[in-house]
Parts: sequence; C-alpha cells; structure tokens
Amino acid sequence: MNLGKAFTYPFDDPDWMKKLGIAAVMMIIPIVGGLFVMGWAIEITRRVIQGEAYPMPQWEDFMGLLVKGLKVVVISLVYLLPVILVSACTQGLTILGQETGEDIVMTIAMLVSVCFGCLVFLYSLLAGLVMPAAFGKFAATGELKAAFRFGEVISMVRAVPMAYIMVLLGGFVASIIGGLGVIACVIGVLVTIPFANAAMAHLWGQAYREAGGRVQQASAY
Repeated sequence: MNLGKAFTYPFDDPDWMKKLGIAAVMMIIPIVGGLFVMGWAIEITRRVIQGEAYPMPQWEDFMGLLVKGLKVVVISLVYLLPVILVSACTQGLTILGQETGEDIVMTIAMLVSVCFGCLVFLYSLLAGLVMPAAFGKFAATGELKAAFRFGEVISMVRAVPMAYIMVLLGGFVASIIGGLGVIACVIGVLVTIPFANAAMAHLWGQAYREAGGRVQQASAY
C-alpha cells in the first residue's frame, strides 16, 4: 500500500485540472451530482486494479457513471443497514422518553442509547474495513452482486488486514481534506470532496490488488 500515492497521483495526470474541475462542477448539481462523482470514483478504483497509468477517467459516459454511483449508494446502505436501524431505534426511544416525561423511561432510553452507541461505533469500524473490499469487488467485476458475496469480501480483508487498516486511516485523512473546503468560503468543498473521493478510490484499488494477490496465493496451496 502506498498511502501517499493516493493523494498525489491526480497531479501526475496531464488532464488533472480538467478532470477535477468537471468533478467540481458536478458537485453543484443537487443529489445527482454526488452520484456522478461516486460513479467516477468507482471507475478510478477499476482502473487502479487494472494498473492503468492515469486512473482518473475522462468525463464521457455520464449515464454509466450515474448508474455506478447509484450502485455504490446501494452497497453502502446494505452494509450500513445495522447502523441505520440501531440509530433509528435509539432516536425513537429518546423521543419516547422526552414525550412521556417519565424518569424511568428517560433513564432506560439513556442507558439503551449508550449501549447502542457503543455497538454502532464498533460496527462502524468493522464496516470501514469491509466496505472498501466490497467496493473493490464491484469495481473489478462490474457486478453489484459481487459486493454482497460477504464471505469473499471478508476473506479479502482477512488476507491483508493492514492494507484495509491503511484504507481506514486514509479515509480519515481524506475526510479532513474534504472538510477543508468549508474554510474556503464553503465553495472549496466543490474541489476538496471530489479530490478526497479520488484519493479513497485509489486506496480501494490498491487494497483490492493486494488482497487479490494474497487470496490467489493462499488458494494455490
């Protein structure tokens, strides 16, 4: 894994200003623009897996990018479904405690919220390790169902755990970079978020290549 490469490779591309510039313009479009950028990012992952010199794709197949972006959302929702359900239950208990005004109900709601909060935190860490492998499977195969072959996805993470820990750390760095745009009068996020997505996509591809090679070696014995 080359963490630094994920944040510097865009500038090796002769058309990096054009590609990131169009990605920034896409971010202006409500909802759909984000889907385009997600699809663009997963295409970067595919190109990294294939070892292409300039992984950032040209903005050409907009419909294809939109469909890929939607599939990325589906993958994310499935893997984060436990977090969504637990958070909804916790919120519901909190609202119930506030509406009833009963001390016992509010105490129970608070205790359950704390316990669920710990579970959500632990599961979120696990999802942060596993989801990049699922994105890699989808990018490499082009098949949505490949992301839900949970046994294969988990096997990839188990094959190279440090690689996916690096991806998790890279995601933390990328989130900081993505948030820096807020400092630049908010408009800056139009550039920093696509850049952060491009960096994460590169890390997903790197980890997939490492995991794929290790899994193949293991299956040969």
